[in-house]
Amino acid sequence: MLGGMDDGEVDVRVALLGEPLPVELMNTIHVDERGHDTFDLVGDVDSAARWVDAIGPRLPATTGRGPGEARGARDAGGGGAAAALDEQDARRLRALRDALRALAAEVTDAPPQFAVARVPSRREALDTVNRLSGRARIWPELDWPDGGEPTATVGTGSGACDYVLSSLARQAAELFAGPDRRQLRTCLAPGCDRYFVKDHPRREWCTKACGNRARVARHYRRHRGGAARPAHDAAG
Repeated sequence: MLGGMDDGEVDVRVALLGEPLPVELMNTIHVDERGHDTFDLVGDVDSAARWVDAIGPRLPATTGRGPGEARGARDAGGGGAAAALDEQDARRLRALRDALRALAAEVTDAPPQFAVARVPSRREALDTVNRLSGRARIWPELDWPDGGEPTATVGTGSGACDYVLSSLARQAAELFAGPDRRQLRTCLAPGCDRYFVKDHPRREWCTKACGNRARVARHYRRHRGGAARPAHDAAG
């Protein structure tokens, strides 16, 4: 699931780990253990556009006509959102991210390092999810050419950015209202503040690299006593 990151050094600034998209969005921010540096993968328009472009293939293809689009246009995963994204869209994306982290912290009893700079209240977080969920009109469409196989796409009368925001918010609602909520976890490896969905009974960490870091830290405590080495030392 995690590709090349399984065996290599963990990098908290890597955006995509193969988690459900709402969890991927939660993991777009990291504050280092000293509290000095914040890595925000959607912190400005350019970085937010890169992130949206990266998740585009994982969103359903859209058909229909949004503002300025020709009838019948097809967009694989709403990929046009990256080019159209502006500062207001980036702010909405960060607001959704912060709302999801606040809700996830409640579900998982997350430790303090998982808190964003301004933690929205539970009511504010829910309002953000529900408001962004309704930004785009989305409906299923069936395409079935003569002699071909039927495919399902998504019709939308909204712009590409609204489609992406609505899709993320709707998937988040399904995540928190569905069985995966009970499998949502915090990664407690040294220096990590990512969330993941526990998809195997023996899974404890967001990546194998984080598991290796945690084992090194446990080994150090067992043989040296006291607190574990700082995460940057434990990483080797």
